[in-house]
Amino acid sequence: MKYPEGWAQSGSGSRLTFKDKNNIVRVVVLSAPPPTATSIRSEFASQKGVRILSGPKALQVHGSPAFKVVYTTASAPNPVTGKRVTLQVDRYYLSNAGKEAIVDLGTPKGVDNVDAYRLMIESFRWR
Repeated sequence: MKYPEGWAQSGSGSRLTFKDKNNIVRVVVLSAPPPTATSIRSEFASQKGVRILSGPKALQVHGSPAFKVVYTTASAPNPVTGKRVTLQVDRYYLSNAGKEAIVDLGTPKGVDNVDAYRLMIESFRWR
């Protein structure tokens, strides 16, 4: 997966994080059956502090079936100030050969990261 120059990458294997200021991208890969709109709705129903703005919407990423959900949530507290910001997150559910990747592309509400996040999700590849 490509990411913008200057962003910090941490983690490895099945759990990766990319950060730049208040922007955060998380990728988690699990052994799981392909997600469904129903399973995604159930997952979100149990989460507190999350407000779904749209989805789950079926779509294609590199010709493979995927789902997208857009939601808002509070960020982790800033380690210096303790302040939290509202994040808008584009979550993608991708599946391939018994694996599921959940890709969260989070940015402070009102900040435009469309180009950076398009680069990231369109460059996602299974190994």
